[in-house]
Amino acid sequence: MTDDKLDLLGEICRIAPGSRQLDLACGKGELLSRWANDYGVQGVGVDISKVFLGAARTRAEDLGVADRLDFIEADAATYKDTPESYDIVSCIGATWIGGGLQGTLSLMRGHLSPNGIALVGECYWISPPPPEALDALGMEKDLFTSLAGTAERVEEAGFELLEMVLADQDSWDRYVAGQWWTMSDWLRDNPADPDAPAMRDFLTRARRSHLEYGRQYLGWGVFVLRP
Repeated sequence: MTDDKLDLLGEICRIAPGSRQLDLACGKGELLSRWANDYGVQGVGVDISKVFLGAARTRAEDLGVADRLDFIEADAATYKDTPESYDIVSCIGATWIGGGLQGTLSLMRGHLSPNGIALVGECYWISPPPPEALDALGMEKDLFTSLAGTAERVEEAGFELLEMVLADQDSWDRYVAGQWWTMSDWLRDNPADPDAPAMRDFLTRARRSHLEYGRQYLGWGVFVLRP
C-alpha cells in the first residue's frame, strides 16, 4: 500500500481523535504510528516478531507518538483483551491468523465495539486463474475469490462492506520487486550460507510467477467493514 493510498484510507475511515485501534499482526507498526500522528489514535499492535516490534517502537518514537501506542509480542490469533473495546480493529494482509478471511473477521469482531469499523487487507482474483497459474503462485483456487465473492464472504461473516482501497499494478510491482532486490542483496552478501540455494530458487520462482501470472490474476486491497 502506497503512502497516498494509506492517507486515503485514513480519510475514508473518518477517524475521530482519541479513537482506540487494535492492529493484529501489526508488523512494523506503520499504520498505527501514522494514524496516531495524523488522527490522534491510541492503539495496540500485536505481532509475534521481535524484529518487527522493535522497528514499530522505533517508528512510534520517531513520530513522537510512543506514549499513545503499545506494541505487544503475542500471537494475534489468540490475543485476549477487553471484549468490544476498540473503535477500529485492523488486520492488513494477514488473514492467515484466522485461517482465511471469515475466520479472521470472527477474531476481529470480538475486539470491536458495536459501532466500530474493521479494516482487513485481503487478496482477490482479478479473473479466474487457470491451474498453471495456481501452481506457479503456490495457491489453492478457493483461498481467494473475486471482488464480488469477497463481498459475499464479508456478508457471511456478519459484516457490511462500506468502502475499499485497492492496490494498483504499480504498487503491486513496487511491493514484489522490492523483495527481489532485498533477496538479491542477501545472496550476494551470503553466498556460502546453507540457505542460499533455497533462497536463490525461491527468488527465481517468485519473480517468474509474478511476471507470468501474478500481475494478471492477483489483486489486493483493504476493505472497510462494519458489523
